[in-house]
Parts: sequence; structure tokens; C-alpha cells
Amino acid sequence: MKQTLIKVIKFVLFLSVGLGILYYLFNSFSAKYVEECMSKGAALEDCNFGDKLVDDFKSARPFWIFMIFVTFSISNVSRALRWQMLLKPLGRDVRLINTFLCTMIGYFTNLFLPRAGEVVKAGTLSKYENIPVEKVMGTVVIDRLLDVISILIVSALALILEYDKIWGYFGKPMGDFFGKLGWTKLLILAGIVGGGILSLFFFRSAFSESTFYKKMANVALGFKEGILSIGKLDNVPVFLFHSILIWVMYFMMVYVSFFAFAPTENLPPIAALMAFVFAAWGIVIPSPGGMGSYHYLTIVALGMYGISEFDAASFSNISFCTIQLATNITFGILGFSIIGYLNRNYKPADLIENA
Repeated sequence: MKQTLIKVIKFVLFLSVGLGILYYLFNSFSAKYVEECMSKGAALEDCNFGDKLVDDFKSARPFWIFMIFVTFSISNVSRALRWQMLLKPLGRDVRLINTFLCTMIGYFTNLFLPRAGEVVKAGTLSKYENIPVEKVMGTVVIDRLLDVISILIVSALALILEYDKIWGYFGKPMGDFFGKLGWTKLLILAGIVGGGILSLFFFRSAFSESTFYKKMANVALGFKEGILSIGKLDNVPVFLFHSILIWVMYFMMVYVSFFAFAPTENLPPIAALMAFVFAAWGIVIPSPGGMGSYHYLTIVALGMYGISEFDAASFSNISFCTIQLATNITFGILGFSIIGYLNRNYKPADLIENA
């Protein structure tokens, strides 16, 4: 009962974060939209931002929405194949359909309880493949670590390719911020940071015994072990191929969604890369599917390429509802619905001895 209550509280908290960001964005854009719309001679009743969002969503082109589902499917078949490769050293050739459906079940769970999907994913596969859940969880941790590496690499690539545009967009606001802060406050801030670093150095022995340090050390150790474990795989090149393909397809999901909406259909691939990177970091925020933060950061990214914040808001709504909601809900429900049926007569062999 206590665990259920905690889960409900977490869900409500995460949902509140997402809805709060959406509420702020909607109110902010509504006022601006009415002002701009009426400045063009339109009547007040014709200047409803909510109506624009609905109309733009209805205008989304079905073929390109379908292509989002196609690229989503390819990426997750590839993820399922990669997971199979991680599981094989445990002594089991698990079924592809099980790794795929468990992955979909994990995504679906994350919509309601961010970060809980990994646990449900591991537990479900453990049930149907008769592998100890702690061993399955180890492969899921490696999978997550690889995703962290991937998002850092893709972010670095976007920064290198579009440094001038990023600096041009954020440079002035940052300069204004530090200008208002003043040299005195900057020196005080630098002193605080420097003092903190020196304190960590002089009291490093005591700090190394803290719970926080031990947790970070365990994360770093797990990161190292996860990377080294890749060398134990049967076919490292194929494993790396799937790791790349997963993220190429993630990028393609954003790029093909550009063609679903008229104001973004002529944007170049580099704009899709930027939108993808910003949206990916938005999903890191613990709200259902990145709700709110996904929208905001997508709007920021598209703003760098001349898309008005109103059209960018419509695009973020279309892409979020398809990429984050429709795909995950559709495949997640499918996974929950058929995994038991497909495994009704399946009897996995015992683990290979000493695996």
C-alpha cells in the first residue's frame, strides 16, 4: 500500500511539472498571439491561440505521421537486437519479440512514472525468459549508459556544426546577464566556486566517505564496467552499428516530422538535428515523456531557424503527440496485450552452466 501511494505521488508530481510548464507556455503565447493577430486587423474572436494549435494539428500530413511510426519501429527493433546481444553473455539466446515488446512496455511505463520503465522492462523480460532479474537489470543499466554517451556525442556534434548559430542566439542574453551581474558579484561568485573547490581538495578524505561521493563513485564504476563489457560481445561491429542506427532513426523521426507541418517542411537537416538534441534534453526532465520541457526546448531550437514561436509551438505539439505519445502508447499497449499470448507455450531453456 505504501509503495502504491509513493508511485501515485510521484506520478502526480511529475505530471504537475509537465502541466505547469505547458500552462505557462500556453498563457504566455496566448497573450502574444492575440496582440500580434489583432495588429494585423483580425477580430478578437479570430485570434485564439488554442484554435490555432488545434487547426495546425489537424493540418498535419498523415503520410509523414506514418513515417514517424516507421522510423520509431526501426529504431526499436535495432534496440531490441542490441539488447539481445547484451543478454547473450548471460547464457541465453532470448527471443527478439520479447526484447522488442519489453522495450515498448518500458517506454509506456515511463509516460506515467519516469525512470520506472527500466525496472518494469527488466522485470517483464525476466518473467518470460526465466533469467534472474538482477542480471537483466545489469544489461538495462548498460543500455542506459550507452544512451547517455550517445546523447552527449550527438549534442557535441550539434554544437560543433552550429556553434555560430547557438552562440548568436544565446550569446547576447548571456552577455546581458553577466553584464547586469557586475564585476563585483562575478568576483564574489568566482570566490565562492573557488572556495568550494579548495574545500573539496583539503577535505577530500572526509568527502570520500560521504554518501553522495559513494553514489557518484558507483555510477562512475558502473559506467566503466558497462563500457568494458562491450568488449566481451560476440560481434562488436554489429553492436556499434545498432547503437548508431538507433540514434540515426531518432533523428529521422524529428526530420520526417518537419514534412508533416507546412511551416517546417523546408527546414534543412541540420535544423532537425538541433531540434532533436534540444528535445532529447527536454525528455531528460522527469515529466511524462518530457511534457512541457520537450515543447519549450523544441520551440527554442526552431526559433534559431526563423520559425515563429507560434508555429514552433504547433510543431512541438504535433511532434510530441506523435513521437512521444502516440508511438509509445500504441506500441506499449500492444506489448502489454500480446506478450503473454505469444509466450503462452514458450519454455526457455535453463541458463547455460556457469554463465
